[in-house]
Amino acid sequence: GASQRTNLCNESLMLEKLPACGKSFEEMMKKVDSKKWCNLTEFITYYDNFTQCTEREANSVSCFWPNPLAEGFITGIHKQFFSNCTSEKLHWEDPPDEILITLILIPVMLTCAMITLVVWCSKRSDIL
Repeated sequence: GASQRTNLCNESLMLEKLPACGKSFEEMMKKVDSKKWCNLTEFITYYDNFTQCTEREANSVSCFWPNPLAEGFITGIHKQFFSNCTSEKLHWEDPPDEILITLILIPVMLTCAMITLVVWCSKRSDIL
């Protein structure tokens, strides 16, 4: 049978190459106002280039992507640029009592009215 030649992942070389991707991303992010760093639509193309670069560099040294070392590097970039991007948690509150009572009573009253109408119509089937 044919023998397959498998290349082992050169992790140290990959770790040497990945910072070039980070440096390129950093240069591209300088074009974006730092106040807009949490808005992905402002830099999606730059981020796509960054992820493609990390994938290309990992593959060039026979490493699969993503891998734990590449993920660690990418996480470091995220901490550098996006550490202040937290999702605001919505604080849900009950509506005021007047509105809540109205929202409860309307369906209850409509249900009672529909039941009354069905019963009344069924007793008056001779007219219908």
